[in-house]
Amino acid sequence: MSSPEDLPTTGREWHLVSRPEGFPVPENFALREGPVAAPAEGEILVRNLHLSVDPYMRGRMNDVKSYVPPFKLDEPMTGGAVGIVVASGAEGFAPGDHVLHDLGWREFATLKARHATKISPELAPLSSYLGVLGMPGLTAYAGLLEVASFRKGDAVFVSGAAGAVGSEVGQIARLKGASRVIGSAGSDEKVRLLTEEYGFDTAFNYKSAPVTEQLKEAAPNGIDVYFDNVGGDHLEAAISALNVHGRVAVCGMISQYNATEPPAAPRNLAMVIGKRLRLQGLLVMDHADLMPKFFEEVSAWIRSGELQYRETVVEGVEYAADAFLGLLKGENTGKMIVSLGD
Repeated sequence: MSSPEDLPTTGREWHLVSRPEGFPVPENFALREGPVAAPAEGEILVRNLHLSVDPYMRGRMNDVKSYVPPFKLDEPMTGGAVGIVVASGAEGFAPGDHVLHDLGWREFATLKARHATKISPELAPLSSYLGVLGMPGLTAYAGLLEVASFRKGDAVFVSGAAGAVGSEVGQIARLKGASRVIGSAGSDEKVRLLTEEYGFDTAFNYKSAPVTEQLKEAAPNGIDVYFDNVGGDHLEAAISALNVHGRVAVCGMISQYNATEPPAAPRNLAMVIGKRLRLQGLLVMDHADLMPKFFEEVSAWIRSGELQYRETVVEGVEYAADAFLGLLKGENTGKMIVSLGD
């Protein structure tokens, strides 16, 4: 372990100071100086290099019971992070090791070593362990292949398709033999990215015309799988377009995260009966057993160039809240990362 006098004693950390009503605002967050503890036995002290901001974090800002506890006010928020060990009181971890852990939103983290996973910068860029090879990537992989029971020849529609999860869903579907891959995104630039770089067969800007009309044109023979990151009018359109025995993996409903009124759509849920559709919610934590297979298969696709990914990087811990707000507004292409520098 490094000598105590060499270790940091304070570091900056983001606190939630008030609960958002509707869309979050900067005043809901505060960057504060907090104490940094030296690692006790079985613990490591990590200097964070990259932080993850993700849509699911919006739900944790509400004081409601959910699958993960809400963020506490006036305490550091948490989230995915990768960093470098600066001091270790744990066997198997040494200063200089790179790790993935869940104490993001801060410069330094002291945690039990069993809650950290060693990662290699030689195998893949460190930030990719927060995106294409991390929780969003496993969400895409498990959601498409297990929850939506993807089969070769399926026609697949993905909403939020230029984001970290959606872009990987579409590419995995293509690599696994989908008959047609369709994506929706919020700008013409993102639509071009989906077709020209990610290999989607077609894509549309959901802001240009009603989603139902655009999906019907994009999928004249219907769809078999819908990977839902958006909810609302996208889910309604997908239900109309789904073929008999179609499947929906409900990953997120970002269109409703900041809503203060009940959603207007979907209004056609009765079609679920006649079409014998299956709609299933998706939580990545239920699919941890897939991690070795996912990592092996997806890392090989990345090395071969068959699977592409983008990251939107915001530099500086002081801009983490801005990055999160930008994510909710769709300002990212691919995974939104906050980089604290090497």
